[in-house]
Amino acid sequence: MSTSTGTLPTLAAWRIAVFAVFAINGLAMATWFARTPAVRDALDVRTDEFGILIMGMAGGSIIGLLASSHVIARIGSRTTILVALLSSLGALALMGIGAATLQSFAVTFIGLMVFGAASGMTDVAMNVEGAAVEQAQGRSIMPWFHASWSLGTITGAGIAAGVSALGLGVDVHTVLMAVLLGAGALVVVRFLPKHRALPGLDDDGDGPARTTFAERMAIWREPRTLIIGLIVLGMAFAEGSANDWLALAMVDDRGVDEATGALYFTLFATAMTIGRIGGVWVLDRFGRVPVLRASALLAIAGLAVLILIDSPVAAAIGIVAWGLGASLGFPVGMSAAADDPAKAAARVSAVATVGYFAFLVGPPLIGFLGEAIGLLSAFWVVLVLIGVAFIATPAARESGSAARGSADDTATPASDTAVPAEAAAPAQDARP
Repeated sequence: MSTSTGTLPTLAAWRIAVFAVFAINGLAMATWFARTPAVRDALDVRTDEFGILIMGMAGGSIIGLLASSHVIARIGSRTTILVALLSSLGALALMGIGAATLQSFAVTFIGLMVFGAASGMTDVAMNVEGAAVEQAQGRSIMPWFHASWSLGTITGAGIAAGVSALGLGVDVHTVLMAVLLGAGALVVVRFLPKHRALPGLDDDGDGPARTTFAERMAIWREPRTLIIGLIVLGMAFAEGSANDWLALAMVDDRGVDEATGALYFTLFATAMTIGRIGGVWVLDRFGRVPVLRASALLAIAGLAVLILIDSPVAAAIGIVAWGLGASLGFPVGMSAAADDPAKAAARVSAVATVGYFAFLVGPPLIGFLGEAIGLLSAFWVVLVLIGVAFIATPAARESGSAARGSADDTATPASDTAVPAEAAAPAQDARP
């Protein structure tokens, strides 16, 4: 049984691989987000009916999130990422074929439900892997991983705007993206180490005992974990509402064409990315709680401008403020949930599940309200939940090693020469 780290990837390679996983997941998501008007038109459904369709994806996400910590504990984060990511891409192709080729609500719903389940599982696994890299490096860099996801959404939305302008069907588009991203995933996963990403996760062979099912479920009785979940809930609602409805809202309520609607979503995704790239410095400087409070206020202001002022310039300003304000809630929540490495997978899973409840309730709620009063007016609900996140922000305060790391801006990152020994479990096969 080899314990050598010689065949393990370097920390730099590991970090880049995690960046790539986040980007691939973002590209897949944006392929769906930006083509929602085309899917709605292909199926010829009302706005409220489309909300039910999106609820299928959200319901699948909840299933994937609830199962994720148990799956990761059983097969490891690397294998979970590979299987779940490939499954989500296959489901993305099924969704496109169901909508544009078969024009079947049922097939599209099934595709989106599987897509949601696999994406939710990927989400937890890649955040657990990101938390392991973050702790190995000795600095809070989770927003950068989520910035990579946002860069993926920008790229995916830009591709979607281009193919939409060219008149390419959503079925051909999703199938091509699934094939290309699937090939990328097969390459990238080779650079994720077979290791115990965090204590309690046995990726390969022997090592410290896995956490038990009861221990993982006990996380749901921890008040701090649930309150962090409320932060993620409000900010996920802010982010998810834009992902699901922004392009369609601009098409229906502001009268822009589909390509312009996709560009508005691209603007939001760009603002999210900028916020996440700059967020690491801001968090180092001011800490989680002040940054989350300021972010919530900025998102509220941006949404209010977008809803109240019918002007292309005002819309652009509001969307940018909304994106910047919503950018840090999810990654900071994931970092806060992973403060204790021994329980990181279970806590990340629980926090993400609470947060993704926004994606379960949000789509039909916004859809039904949008059918009655317009999608932009329905966004007032989002402001209420951002307010809830604002109130809950103290729960994200740094604790333990996370607090020490944020207090020392000059902390030296771990060496890039190899994955730290404490992160790697003795394994029968330690090759990446």
